[in-house]
Amino acid sequence: MSERDVLDAVDRIIDDFGHHRRDAYFRGFAEDATFLLHTAPARLESRADYEAAWDGWEAEGFQVLACRSTARRVQLLGDDVAVFSHDVATDLADGDGQTTVLERETIVMQRRDGAWLAVHEHLSPREQG
Repeated sequence: MSERDVLDAVDRIIDDFGHHRRDAYFRGFAEDATFLLHTAPARLESRADYEAAWDGWEAEGFQVLACRSTARRVQLLGDDVAVFSHDVATDLADGDGQTTVLERETIVMQRRDGAWLAVHEHLSPREQG
């Protein structure tokens, strides 16, 4: 296991998200992944729950236009678990127009059957600064 392997997996997730490649984006997450998103009223208990929320947002006009990741850090925890944290700036479109959202994100990665998958994501708002 190396930091580069984790970053490669995370970068695929970020790139797929930033280009609104929905299906590819979700393939970066384990089916049993959990999500704490400040835009959702409660913890999402599975990838399927997040996909359903995403579909609802899309029905309201949600689209990711771009995503930038900075202040990146990987913490390796043994051979099969890593924590990735970063600041994220996302350009979004919705029914009201376009906006840039600033957030902090932590993604817990686990190596399963030789592949790194996200098993938990925590996203919180970040003040501009």
